[in-house]
Amino acid sequence: MPPSPTESAPPAGPPRLACTASGEAVLLAASVFFALAANGPFLAAALRGHDLAAPATWGFVAAVLVLLAAAHFVLLALVCNRWTLKPLLALLIVATAFGTFYMSRYGVFFDASMVRNVLRTNVAEARELLTPALLPHLLLYAALPLLLLWRVRLRRRPLVRATLLRIGWLLAGFAVAVAALLTVFQPFASLIRNQREVRHLITPGNMVFALGTVIARETRGATKPRQPIGLDARPGPGWATRSKPLLVVLVVGETARAANWGLDGYARQTTPELAALQGPEGLINFPDVTACGTNTETSLPCMFAPVGRRDYDEARIRGSQSLLHVLARAGVAVRWRDNQSGCKGVCDGLPNETVQAADAPGLCRDGHCLDEALLFALDAQLDQAKGTGLLVLHMLGNHGPSYFRRYPPAFERFTPACRNDDLQHCTREEIVNAYDNALLYTDHVLAQLIARLRSHAGRVDSALLYVSDHGESLGENGLFLHGMPYAIAPAVQTRVPMVLWLSAGMRRDSGLDDACLRRHAQGHLQHDNLFHTLLGLLDVQTALYDRAWDFTAGCRHPPRAGAAR
Repeated sequence: MPPSPTESAPPAGPPRLACTASGEAVLLAASVFFALAANGPFLAAALRGHDLAAPATWGFVAAVLVLLAAAHFVLLALVCNRWTLKPLLALLIVATAFGTFYMSRYGVFFDASMVRNVLRTNVAEARELLTPALLPHLLLYAALPLLLLWRVRLRRRPLVRATLLRIGWLLAGFAVAVAALLTVFQPFASLIRNQREVRHLITPGNMVFALGTVIARETRGATKPRQPIGLDARPGPGWATRSKPLLVVLVVGETARAANWGLDGYARQTTPELAALQGPEGLINFPDVTACGTNTETSLPCMFAPVGRRDYDEARIRGSQSLLHVLARAGVAVRWRDNQSGCKGVCDGLPNETVQAADAPGLCRDGHCLDEALLFALDAQLDQAKGTGLLVLHMLGNHGPSYFRRYPPAFERFTPACRNDDLQHCTREEIVNAYDNALLYTDHVLAQLIARLRSHAGRVDSALLYVSDHGESLGENGLFLHGMPYAIAPAVQTRVPMVLWLSAGMRRDSGLDDACLRRHAQGHLQHDNLFHTLLGLLDVQTALYDRAWDFTAGCRHPPRAGAAR
């Protein structure tokens, strides 16, 4: 019988299946959960080379798990209070669930560059990574912990007592962490010292630290403009003697690896159209080229900087203008055309456009455009070319994991090809087939571009330089995609293809010797060469120019006055 209006209803009890616990108990449970459920990749790396049958190995594992749980507890206890505990843990649980899925699926490391990639991934790229296999993982590692967290009621305590208890828990957690570390100090310290990259596998601490690093760097960078470089840039003497306009086209490839590049000796011919353009006065291939980084966020700013990987300084690179600004300052008409996720700051303030905005007929669908869209309206641009220009085409290329989406059906020549966004549902042979088909299409796009430049050779001298931003792992040693820390990245992620084509007029006016260029092409080059080589090809003088890093400089006969530092 319901109570009368004059009667008071009994006080509501806790929800069914709910429990009351202290904040410290909840943080401890969460820390144990993170240590056990989120650190499989770290433990696998830590146990590499250990005898799994030895009791000492399992003692090491136990001590490391205790250390991870205690360390996460101390860090969480320092920042969580009654009001922030549940929101912060909820965010961490969701982030950890996503992170562990991709770490275990593709072998990625969550360092600052990887987090920056995640933050700047566009909707179309993110959609391809949200595969059906993610749902059960999220249900187990995010939905279930969140449900348990929601059912917990935090125990209320007076402020003074709560503060004293928190201090006690912190001291106990710190003592447990120190004790666990001391029991395995020698092997653990050796692991962290000799394989520093494994710290990027400690989850969720890796993501929190990397996110904090990125935010701090971006905040510092946002407070000041990019520092100008090459203020002395000016046209070289060759500008006054040219009889025709000059256009250099730089094609920045995406995720193309040298190991599968037909011109580099791959067992399959993945570059048949470019191979047909080789020969005297034809296409020049560079078989030994190293990238600045293993992801676009690192490589793109690095390859347009005066000093790249050889003296790498991320803050200086991101805080300074790029090669494109130097060229524009000298009077080069610079334009960036993008079919990817932007220029990462290297074209800030300069003319740029996306192929999606151009809406090339029949080439764009579902937020992605095929790379032939980069050539849309190029003939009109060549017809109207004046003076000296640089056109940068940023390809979608072999961006994974959906390699099959990077080429039209006519280029599916290697079969069966993986046609699933989740690579785990394909055999390695199918993955490689899809990847190689995408390279076939890149080969076609580059050959079509050369054909366009050739057809306008009567009125425009031109050059094409293609180089990929980084490589890709296709299942070797259990790794997929890219983005490994540079120090431990496999060669397939750092060695990239590069080709050069010059029109007859460009060769003649620049004094470039074909046989000399082909000899130089057999040596080792890297992204660091790009800045100085483009200054040389476009005949722009500046104190930034270093002749030793211009791979065309020694092949000019006679060398131009503008090609000397």
